[in-house]
Amino acid sequence: MIIESIELKNFRNYEKLQMEFDSETNILYGDNAQGKTNILEAVYLSGTTKSHKGSKDRDVINFKHEESHIRTMVRKNGISYRIDMHLKKNKTKGIAVNGIPIKKAGDLFGIVNIVFFSPEDLNIIKNGPSERRRFIDMELCQLDKVYMHDLTNYNKIIGQRNKLLKDIGYGSGDGALLDTLSMWDMQLCSYGSKIIQRRKVFIRQLNEIIHDIHKKLTGEKEEIELIYEPDSDENMLHEKLEKNRDRDIKMKMTSAGPHRDDLCFKVNGVDIRRFGSQGQQRTSALSLKLSEIELVKKTIHDTPVLLLDDVLSELDSHRQNYLLNSIQNIQTLITCTGLDEFINNRFHINKIYKVVEGSVFSEN
Repeated sequence: MIIESIELKNFRNYEKLQMEFDSETNILYGDNAQGKTNILEAVYLSGTTKSHKGSKDRDVINFKHEESHIRTMVRKNGISYRIDMHLKKNKTKGIAVNGIPIKKAGDLFGIVNIVFFSPEDLNIIKNGPSERRRFIDMELCQLDKVYMHDLTNYNKIIGQRNKLLKDIGYGSGDGALLDTLSMWDMQLCSYGSKIIQRRKVFIRQLNEIIHDIHKKLTGEKEEIELIYEPDSDENMLHEKLEKNRDRDIKMKMTSAGPHRDDLCFKVNGVDIRRFGSQGQQRTSALSLKLSEIELVKKTIHDTPVLLLDDVLSELDSHRQNYLLNSIQNIQTLITCTGLDEFINNRFHINKIYKVVEGSVFSEN
């Protein structure tokens, strides 16, 4: 699959932009704060409905305007898709595929699979559990529509259950509310157990890939293992909800379930979030992203689109070479401040763009 072109209107610092991409390596270079990352953000948003930064729709719309448009042309298995996204400051975004509006974001997932890698991906390892859950969910939602359906319903149930817990805690209604709570618990367990089972499979698949990649990246010196840490086993979830019920009512929130899961990164048996060096964390993040690419290939029998946002400057020459050698024959959009890294590595570049203050100039 490849992204053939993108058009932006009133997106971030671009009032109007039209770009065509090569099917292999595309370099966007220029000084910092010129708008390079904004282009990658628009590509990711058009394929996943979400910003890689977690930004809200209103945040990506040019501050002079109330609306923004993204049009992305994708080719997959010889078939062309036109994805139109209409972003509004005070309304839900509108999405159409080949001119036909879609009602659910899930209908967009799977048209294009995107792997995004930026220096901020260190946060997957360094920050709290929500970053690691977000990584798992974003990748699984692209690969598995059933998972996305289960996750969407689970999140709705958590919202309803928490609202009910507040009503009970504040003394609204009568004892019948507790009976209603049991109904929500049944639904939460139904969807929650499916999410836990799918996450277990996903982490097992990643482990099968990441082990060899990380060993090669570290010159055979380090072995990495991803350990899924579910808040509760799928078979014990209902029991844990009942056990925590009084505390949930008191705290007015649901304290058990996959929305509290975590993922541990161990290198040579050591938890690198707590005890690893920044170099180990950076290398592990790179291993994770390279594993993500390989898992997508195996799952969809096609290559994803790879977005690399200023990551080469964060890597030493060995890791730069490994990364650049790993992404051949994959459509890649790379941002950087200069071209030295590619010239020094004799890396073939198919298309070069220079980005200056929200304007993009083709250089070949």
